[in-house]
Amino acid sequence: MPKKAPSATADDILATRVGALAFANPILAASGTYGSGAEYADFLPLAELGGIVTKSITLLPMAGNPPPRVVETASGMLNAIGLQNEGVEHFISKLLPPLRATTARVIVSIAGKSEEEYEALAMRLSPQPIDALEINISCPNIKAGGMAFSVSAALAAAVTRRVRRATRLPVWVKLSPNVTDIAEIARAVSDAGADALTVANTFLGMAIDIEKRTPALANITGGLSGPCIHPLTLRLVWQVRHAVSTPIVACGGVGSIKEALSFILAGASAVQVGSMNFIEPAICHRLKVELANWCRQRHTRVSELIGALQNSGGREDESDG
Repeated sequence: MPKKAPSATADDILATRVGALAFANPILAASGTYGSGAEYADFLPLAELGGIVTKSITLLPMAGNPPPRVVETASGMLNAIGLQNEGVEHFISKLLPPLRATTARVIVSIAGKSEEEYEALAMRLSPQPIDALEINISCPNIKAGGMAFSVSAALAAAVTRRVRRATRLPVWVKLSPNVTDIAEIARAVSDAGADALTVANTFLGMAIDIEKRTPALANITGGLSGPCIHPLTLRLVWQVRHAVSTPIVACGGVGSIKEALSFILAGASAVQVGSMNFIEPAICHRLKVELANWCRQRHTRVSELIGALQNSGGREDESDG
């Protein structure tokens, strides 16, 4: 009798690629929600992750915005942290070494106030033992720079091109949902050399303290994240997939494998988990296990599910509203 073929391992089932970069599984920790990884060491070995996207790094230390800068909302949260970090040199000397002790991919998020700052960060980080750069051009909480690069196709392309020329590393560009036409921005940065697109950053929102009659955030506005934004981000992933062939990493409202799989079926090669890390610190491990079980029960693999959404040729504006 012929030998029975060995069953696929979890890693075989979950393996995915974002461009040329291979991942053992598609579950990544999103920037700003996982610190440098060490903060979660008591809850989850970093090796369980497909990858970690670090908190955004700037050239020089940033103090961030004044408090209050986080407020809970219905099925989500608003934050106006303001890219608080201790700068690139501190990251390289203190935070990066522990990250390299893990097998998880390390993607470093960078943010700047000018093209020159992004370029300088890319050049400084390029020789380091990291796997990719994620260009944060879409933070909604920074007055100097802020979303300026992400709302203009020309500016988004210019900063992408600058970083692309400055580094050997894969370059991911994190797009903003706070634009009129995200497909236009996606096409511009893809043509400028982006290796992948992170879709998307937080939605600009606001909350009011009705007793004090003041904004709940000192910054007045902040970035909305959490389960409430998943349907909105899912539409953006679908829209970007129909606009470009550049690999997509989806980010926004993932709390179960239903949300993760929806992103993958809509065209994402990997999924970032953000705000839910605050509620369930080991959620990335749970999603990894549940995703492997789901695929095994259906005799499929993540790589076979990417962009497998059927009957998806309708107009994006078709609705009864």
